[in-house]
Amino acid sequence: MSDTTRDAKPGYATETILTHSGRRPPDQFGFVNTPVYRGSTVLFESLDAIENQTAPYGYGRVGNPTSRSVETLISELEGAEGTVLAPSGLAAITTAMLAVLSTGDDVLVTDTVYDPTRRFCDGLLARMGITTRYYDPRIGAGIEELMTDKTRLIFCESPGSLTFEIQDLPAISEVAKRHGALVMVDNSWASPLFYRPLALGADIVVHAGTKMFVGHSDAMFGTASANAAAWKQLYDGHRQQGMFTSPDDVFLAARGLRTLAIRMKEHQARALELARWLEQHPLVEQVLHPALESHPDNALFKRDFSGSGSLFSIVLENRPRAAVAALVDGLELFGMGYSWGGYESLFLPIRPHRARTVTSWPEDVCMFRIHVGLEDIEDLKADLSAGLDRYAAITG
Repeated sequence: MSDTTRDAKPGYATETILTHSGRRPPDQFGFVNTPVYRGSTVLFESLDAIENQTAPYGYGRVGNPTSRSVETLISELEGAEGTVLAPSGLAAITTAMLAVLSTGDDVLVTDTVYDPTRRFCDGLLARMGITTRYYDPRIGAGIEELMTDKTRLIFCESPGSLTFEIQDLPAISEVAKRHGALVMVDNSWASPLFYRPLALGADIVVHAGTKMFVGHSDAMFGTASANAAAWKQLYDGHRQQGMFTSPDDVFLAARGLRTLAIRMKEHQARALELARWLEQHPLVEQVLHPALESHPDNALFKRDFSGSGSLFSIVLENRPRAAVAALVDGLELFGMGYSWGGYESLFLPIRPHRARTVTSWPEDVCMFRIHVGLEDIEDLKADLSAGLDRYAAITG
């Protein structure tokens, strides 16, 4: 569980929380960082101690000082009652869903959800007798028409995966509360620095901590945090599923979190500059970045978010596959790979129509997802400019 490990004063700024929360150097012989605690067996000093469970830790699988330091920090950032850790972002999502759902329940999931979440819903949840229905991410309060007496959970992801729609979370949460349903939000894009789902009415917030929290593309990690109403279900479900996160990966996440505020500011600034530059390029038909004034959900974004992430998508004039290959194969600074959130920039061809059942995208759309890392922005522009020239040269 996420017990406070320092005497926090209320009102600290986010940068201060990231620097200090979850650490108690006096408990670690003065060392600044909580070290990696690797272990399974915890020894009890007496019969009373083992019978009364008075020791802070009882078994390695259910926590140690390394994991508790990160749980405490994330809970403070999210304004949560508590946080549990998972070995990946998908594991955080599946753990949280299984903690609150039962056979016969109905789940409403945004159509723009992260594709592995969709596969979990259509696979394991379906085999368990849990029904998943997908909804338009821009439905807002209209989601009331989809609610039934079996709807137990509404799953949101804002902005939407690949296509970056912003959801009206306060409106959705208000409907959910009236119907006795929980709201879960994937907040991996903005992080709790720029978006606070629990404050907007959600009950559980999950993160692919592999991305912005870790920040260095060197560990898999996930988190799930809950408000007071959902915390016991989440905590019990996490413990009953035996979910365990490697202390080494937790340590790498703790290291990344200490610099999250600085990295998010830099990722945000570079991504926005590149997005605005691409808006002016003649080959670019659309830039899907919710912080841009051209984005259809920009008003919602400005209302609910205090900043933006490193990731956005673009749509180019249609060209044959050879043009796409010429673009991406010749890039020198942008890598081509899954995930995002690290210091290195990424440029990935995507096909959103393959992961949509309610909304639709053309099958032949030439679309790319961009993660803007920490390289010099002018160097990134030059790399993309040369790639777009190669793309333009092949017309079919």
